[in-house]
Amino acid sequence: MAREPEVATSFTVRHLELAGEVASAVDAGEVVRLTRELVRIDSVYRPETGGNETACARFLAGYLADRGFQVTLEEAAPGRPNVIADLDGEGDGPTLILEGHTDVVTEGDPSAWTRDPFGAQVDAGRIYGRGACDMKGGLAAAICAAIAVGDAAPALPGRLRLAIVADEEGMMLGIKSFIANGWADGVAGAIICEPEDNEICLFQKGALRTQATLHGQMAHGAMPYAGASPIPAAARFILGCADLEAEYFERHGEHPFLGRAHVTPTIVRAPVAGEPQHNVMPDNVLVALDVRTVPGQDHGAIRGDLERLLDDATAAYPAVRARLEILEERPWTETPADSGLVRSVEAAHRLALGREPRYGGVPGATDGTFLHALAGVPIVTIGPGARTVPHRADEWVDISQLVAASRLYAAAAVLFRASHPSAGRPRPTGAPREESR
Repeated sequence: MAREPEVATSFTVRHLELAGEVASAVDAGEVVRLTRELVRIDSVYRPETGGNETACARFLAGYLADRGFQVTLEEAAPGRPNVIADLDGEGDGPTLILEGHTDVVTEGDPSAWTRDPFGAQVDAGRIYGRGACDMKGGLAAAICAAIAVGDAAPALPGRLRLAIVADEEGMMLGIKSFIANGWADGVAGAIICEPEDNEICLFQKGALRTQATLHGQMAHGAMPYAGASPIPAAARFILGCADLEAEYFERHGEHPFLGRAHVTPTIVRAPVAGEPQHNVMPDNVLVALDVRTVPGQDHGAIRGDLERLLDDATAAYPAVRARLEILEERPWTETPADSGLVRSVEAAHRLALGREPRYGGVPGATDGTFLHALAGVPIVTIGPGARTVPHRADEWVDISQLVAASRLYAAAAVLFRASHPSAGRPRPTGAPREESR
């Protein structure tokens, strides 16, 4: 259950001065060097060979241990480790998480790239390579920010925790394991370092990954009357999805930061398994949907809508059976604008970037979805990198935006921990330390 937000007290002059000093202590050259080092480590999850985050996780575990962090390597799944790195201040206070992930999506066809996908080439103020934007740049920025906090403000109350997890691009096994193992217990806030053009995002869309499977009876294509084709019913279901999306727009309108809710068919496969053949009417068909939701929508009601839509689609075909499955549910999130975390990030934005913040919304789910939904941790999503660049060929991140994000994270960590109402109270210990390095 989500906790009530704890509103930050007013920032003192000393809080702001210290935040500025810590932001200035960020080593810009190291942010760039570390980003390039991480991009050069291939951490694509390749199902045929299993998880591939291990090399990246082990590199970062050693890197952080050498810099005085308490580090734990913990498998979220076999061969897919999380890295948890803590930096304790002096005195009791809140725990703030800076969160990122080590996995990246496939580079696809290397010939579609004009640069080596894992070369980390620097050109015209940008770093190129798979993961430069999503999100090894943001990860490097968070790590260098944490180092600056430890070096320039070691007496801050509370704890800074780096959550560096596996499998964000898949089923988010890393953050689910992180939460299940107690690492989010009692945490006061989390900054999710995803590429959002350094805009402050207080809203994230929710998601339902769902699929409908329709079963009929196989027959010769020349004699369809000898069987029962599930394809016409599937077509009605797909067309009904467009009507349902329009209905949701009528009901919920256009969210100012997230846009519209979507009900998007993404996969149509017939037959579900085996080889299709031109003169064979298949006995089954699969329709996969990517449903994206906005604040105010009820996921249980959406499931009911889809089930009714499937019943209506098959009503005219009594020999066709259908079943709806929800494969994954990711709730939408909303963080109150007056929370202490938001106020700290806003003030840090002004300090680090020298201008008023811009605000945005996250069009997809992130690890923050589950930190918020399962652990009740207030989240703000903000990070370097153009929002539309992830998962494309010639992925890149702007170096000036990268360094600005690191300074922002450092300043936000100071302001949040120094002004939080729990400063001076005992802090939670989090998960046990028997695997600590």
